[in-house]
Amino acid sequence: MYDISTRKRALALVAQGRSLNSVSRETGISRAAIRSWQDRLEPPPRPSLPDADPPADECAYAYLLGLYLGDGCISGHPRGTGHYLRIACADSWPGLIDACEIAMRAISPTGRASRVQAQGYVSVVSYSRHWPRLFPQHGPGKKHERRIALEPWQQLIVDAHPWEFVRGLIHSDGCRITNWTTRMVAGERKRYEYPRYFFSNKSDDIRKLFTDALNRVGVEWSTLARGSDPFNISIARKASVALMDAHVGPKY
Repeated sequence: MYDISTRKRALALVAQGRSLNSVSRETGISRAAIRSWQDRLEPPPRPSLPDADPPADECAYAYLLGLYLGDGCISGHPRGTGHYLRIACADSWPGLIDACEIAMRAISPTGRASRVQAQGYVSVVSYSRHWPRLFPQHGPGKKHERRIALEPWQQLIVDAHPWEFVRGLIHSDGCRITNWTTRMVAGERKRYEYPRYFFSNKSDDIRKLFTDALNRVGVEWSTLARGSDPFNISIARKASVALMDAHVGPKY
């Protein structure tokens, strides 16, 4: 999160008649953040997490929240008051599995997490009675069939660490690919390749959380429909792909 002196410096540049674009380029701060500071300079007070301590490692929480919204679930123990948090990670991405386990251990009140091998994927699992409080999006049914909204304390963490949240969502339901097209060059049609990121999720709410975070960090995006359903978010502009490469990168 930017400190007050950084916020004041950015607003002072705007007060000199500079455009939001030029101030953003000079400072590296997104236009959305600068615009929000024009309405409120001081960050709002951080609400507490009911009935449990808030996560101390906010970066790890923002990343784990992204993973949970994409490929996670919470289920109760049949003979106890605790709950299991499970994040499914494909075997193809061992680095992602390691990152998921590290984040889960950092956030788990017990500090524990384990791996359960299944056909083609690993479930990273941790047991605690606090998981439903830490992830209040938990509920019956599939995520895309119910409303998904962040609690105020979660939104503050995501606003402070948007890249970790974006990274978690990409690592769960996203990818970086090489796209191609053809174009005429000196009268000859040539193949042209370029990288792009995709994020696919059936939940309108989760896609909006993703694009809101992209807007905060200055990444341009577009919606691509799968048939009549707008399930895919595409990031293809060169500058935005470069930002994603610097802060997220491909799965590994």
